[in-house]
Amino acid sequence: MMLGPNILICRLTNILSFYHCWQKKENSTCCSPSGQRSMWTCSEGSVEKLLVKQHARSRLRRSPGEVCFPGGKSEPADVDDVATALREAQEEVGLHPHQVEVVCCLVPYLLDSDTLITPVVGFIDHNFQAQPNPDEVKSVFLVPLEYFLHPHVYHQRYLTHYGHHVIIHCFEYTDPGDGVTYQIKGITAKLALFLALIILGENPIFEMEFNLNDLISSSEEIFLKLNKHATSKL
Repeated sequence: MMLGPNILICRLTNILSFYHCWQKKENSTCCSPSGQRSMWTCSEGSVEKLLVKQHARSRLRRSPGEVCFPGGKSEPADVDDVATALREAQEEVGLHPHQVEVVCCLVPYLLDSDTLITPVVGFIDHNFQAQPNPDEVKSVFLVPLEYFLHPHVYHQRYLTHYGHHVIIHCFEYTDPGDGVTYQIKGITAKLALFLALIILGENPIFEMEFNLNDLISSSEEIFLKLNKHATSKL
């Protein structure tokens, strides 16, 4: 399914314009974690794909060997979440800010009591060639967005997180370019699924926690439940 950049931007901004107001409204009641930012991107030349990376196994203290989007913790010099995402993407995979058209930020996700992830969505230049930082990134690859609705290999499990039952999605994706199989799971899988729902507008072939007919409310509800429980623990 191919969608032009203009259609994608329209879909994203229509459903996500609410989020900026929502974030301002919730700032006074949210806890204040240290703030890890994440970035995912759609390529303008192949608009239905996501840019993903695999962490180097031995050189990172957090999530070594895992698959995730370019991103990381904010620094004092970063003016906002977008600046953090752009800086981290450049440091990790060589994606320069002028190669990205930032579209919006999604509802944040509370990973633990001191880590708030704010996804930043944008289109990247189709001429972009990844240059992974060997100290942090083992490999960089693209995944068709539709794969997160109709995967070839998928399984899920359930756990209790901050007192709430959550679905853990796990996608196995084999890169046709080099034949390497990657495990995409956890928050990376959840955010990829959410973006696929927004852009493609159809239900996946598996059970999920989001309501396709009301994505804003369902994603907001997930964040508020986690935030309320984490705040009560402080």
